[in-house]
Amino acid sequence: MKRVVGGAVAVGLGVAMTAGCSTKSAAKPAAQAAGATGSTGSGGSSTKLVVVAAENFWGSIATQLGGTHVAETSIITNPDTDPHSYEATPNDAKLIAGAQLFIQNGIGYDASWAPKLVSANPASGRDVVTVGDVVGLKAGDNPHQWYSHDSVYKVIDAIVAEYKKLDPADSAYFDTQKQTFETTTLAKYNQLESDIKAKYAGTPIGASESIVSPLADTVGLKMLTPYSFLKDISEGNDPSVADKTTIDGQIKGKQIKVYVYNSQNSTPDIAAQVTEAKAAGIPVTTVTETLAPASATFQDWMVSELTSLQAALAQATGQS
Repeated sequence: MKRVVGGAVAVGLGVAMTAGCSTKSAAKPAAQAAGATGSTGSGGSSTKLVVVAAENFWGSIATQLGGTHVAETSIITNPDTDPHSYEATPNDAKLIAGAQLFIQNGIGYDASWAPKLVSANPASGRDVVTVGDVVGLKAGDNPHQWYSHDSVYKVIDAIVAEYKKLDPADSAYFDTQKQTFETTTLAKYNQLESDIKAKYAGTPIGASESIVSPLADTVGLKMLTPYSFLKDISEGNDPSVADKTTIDGQIKGKQIKVYVYNSQNSTPDIAAQVTEAKAAGIPVTTVTETLAPASATFQDWMVSELTSLQAALAQATGQS
């Protein structure tokens, strides 16, 4: 897996934080101490909530839900960075120490650094949203829940609930932001998922890693690639010979109609499968681990990938 090494953390990492999608610790966050938020009564808050997200796909959602009442910073924004093995920096520790809300993925995805920084930088006014807790998953389950429609909407609910808790004077504003985001901003994303499911549900596909599984489940595609292979590639492990043989047979026998791979994590095995799929006339399309480009919004990123998937399925099945 690719990664960008950021350097050693200047503070002690402490013990990993345990469960709870909303967790509080012991000393006031720097941002709050400096007056980052404050209520003006019926007029709402006078300043912005300070929000930090471990990954930019959740950060993009948090930014749009918060609108003008939130200042959000994402830690992992480089598309070449692997959140599994990211090495945190002193600046990351500072950001988390000063946040009023920290959003981490959990489910083992950012466990090597995110919860440790939370524990090492306690703050009494800070809440933590852990996506795994929100969606009821644990380490060992599929962590790529930003590709699951249902999980995305659960995280939206959790983030807005935190905003209203931290800034109750602006609850009506956050409710409006949520409604607009779900019904207008995500309209094309929602429509593409519905269209793909209506037309192509049950279509057999192959994939490079488990990042594709929640997407396949959402739109009703039939994943033929062994999950053991998908998980091994996602976690940076060598897949078994048996799994590779199975996939080779699926490609050469055209048992799969489309092959989907994570272009940010293309191992020699995956590169060989992509080549074999193209040689067999199987359409190939890509997904990425984080926002691509890094400046994209969550919805633009997803719409781009869903549009490409839809085109590949249309080519493979002859159903446009």
